[in-house]
Amino acid sequence: MTFDPAWIALLLAVFPAVNGVINLFLLRAPTGPVPAGTLVSILVPARDEAANIADCIEAALAQTGVAIEVVVMDDGSTDGTPDIVRRIAARDPRVRLVSAPPLPEGWSGKMHACARLAEAARGTHFLFIDADVRLLPGAAAGLAGHAVRRQLGLVSTVPRQHIGTLGEGLTVPMINLLLVGYLPGGGRAFTRHPGFAAGCGQLMMLERGAYETSGGHGAVRTTLHDGLKLTRLLRVHGFRTEIVAGAEVATCRMYRGFAESWRGFLKNAREGMATPVGLPVWSVVLAGAHLWPFFLLPDMQAVMALALVFALRAAITLRSGEPAWTIVLHPAAVIVALAIQWTALARFLMGRKEGWKGRAYAAPEAP
Repeated sequence: MTFDPAWIALLLAVFPAVNGVINLFLLRAPTGPVPAGTLVSILVPARDEAANIADCIEAALAQTGVAIEVVVMDDGSTDGTPDIVRRIAARDPRVRLVSAPPLPEGWSGKMHACARLAEAARGTHFLFIDADVRLLPGAAAGLAGHAVRRQLGLVSTVPRQHIGTLGEGLTVPMINLLLVGYLPGGGRAFTRHPGFAAGCGQLMMLERGAYETSGGHGAVRTTLHDGLKLTRLLRVHGFRTEIVAGAEVATCRMYRGFAESWRGFLKNAREGMATPVGLPVWSVVLAGAHLWPFFLLPDMQAVMALALVFALRAAITLRSGEPAWTIVLHPAAVIVALAIQWTALARFLMGRKEGWKGRAYAAPEAP
């Protein structure tokens, strides 16, 4: 029985199912009283974000329960991004526009913009968000209160993802599937080891002292994956970090269509799964649980394996607020995820550079 393929597939499906149930039980929305004197600096790096920036700022200005400022870094935009920010700043003094200096050698664009944003910030807490993120009204207060109550140096979340096309449905939901199903502890603060750290670069709040002590974005200047690297950095320096439930914190439509989704996930893959040692293991783990059972039907163990992985995917989808129609795409989503990772590894081995927002970077060495 030990070497029966159907039993192996079932065992591979049991781990993410059990781990996922535990992580979903532990996952909580951020809450806590906000201490007097708290100022949250909402920091937005923006490069050619004319389609997004106004809605992003307006949602940030609608925060309740805590004092805020909004600082937008115009990072060499060639569209109307800075003009839009200036118009909003003219009527609301809480908004400031700053311009990024030329990108120095050895920095990725977003890390440089975020580092300069931190220098300009006045707050006790730094809330870094992407321009496509829309904060819900209590987000800043909830995150700051949670950070203080739980004594966290960093608190992050995956916003509720707006998924508008088939291509997005084949890619975006894998973020939560991997985080909830395969990370022991799901990024909660009790998993203190840096290897169990997790964060989402779309939305991260850092306590000012923790950011400055750890070196912040300057210490991870080459990365394209700050959600992972910055969180690990803080844990190395002894600070607690935590992932919280994001459906009631913010929303985001990170990509539009399959081509943009593919390029977006490709640029981060090398710092995640796409390593020569790790990717073959991940391929066996993911394909063995989520794809192989289809080829073993009608064995009962294969049926049970598929029931577990689809139940897990459904539970994660409902909890994260993603569209229910993406559940049926799950096997294809796993295939696409692995294809992205293998493409990223092949491009790295060929010396190809990854590009985003008009910049090209040599793929960083993975951890």
